[in-house]
Amino acid sequence: MANYRIAPSILSANFAKLGEEITAVIDSGADIIHFDVMDNHYVPNLTIGPLVCEAIRPLTQAVIDVHLMVEPVDRIVPDFAKAGANIISFHPEASRHIDRTIGLIKEQGCKAGLVFNPATPLYYLDHVLDKLDLVLIMSVNPGFGGQKFIPEALEKLKAVRKRIDATGKDIMLEIDGGVKVDNIAEIARAGADTFVAGSAIYGAGKDSDPHRYDSVVAALRAELANA
Repeated sequence: MANYRIAPSILSANFAKLGEEITAVIDSGADIIHFDVMDNHYVPNLTIGPLVCEAIRPLTQAVIDVHLMVEPVDRIVPDFAKAGANIISFHPEASRHIDRTIGLIKEQGCKAGLVFNPATPLYYLDHVLDKLDLVLIMSVNPGFGGQKFIPEALEKLKAVRKRIDATGKDIMLEIDGGVKVDNIAEIARAGADTFVAGSAIYGAGKDSDPHRYDSVVAALRAELANA
């Protein structure tokens, strides 16, 4: 079976208890903390910055996967690297020089990812795929959690999977947007190996039970086992 990774998006967590939310979701068997950064400029929403990343870093050994929905992007990269990010991903539309931004992320000691909105063409990968550690396909338009999965993303995943396999490199293929128990297997069959899920996980329990996310993460794993 492929090495599948589940990456809960803290955008859907209870921010009044963010530390508890992160501990609970990792203890449930999730692999990665997905950290959505929105600037009310590149996307019409405003979320969290480096100070929050710095605050949660001591709480977990899990990978912190920072998705920058900000423009311009280069200015904020070093701040997130210093705050404890492991992976930093950005949108090609938010960078004047994509290759330079990838280099900046790596110079800061992080892995680099490139993010594709539903309408963003894949030709941005033509000259930089071999330098990337992650490709993130958005299956919703970025800006808000809780949106419905856009089925066309499956074809995009298949196309990127072919490109990655042709390189022979270990590049993660991540999907973000509307991932749920009832569609995660189909998404995996299209080629994804890393699955961002926000409301599907964090909507499963908001009480004080430390095991409140165990059942939904187990259900996602069970579906992936059958993919």
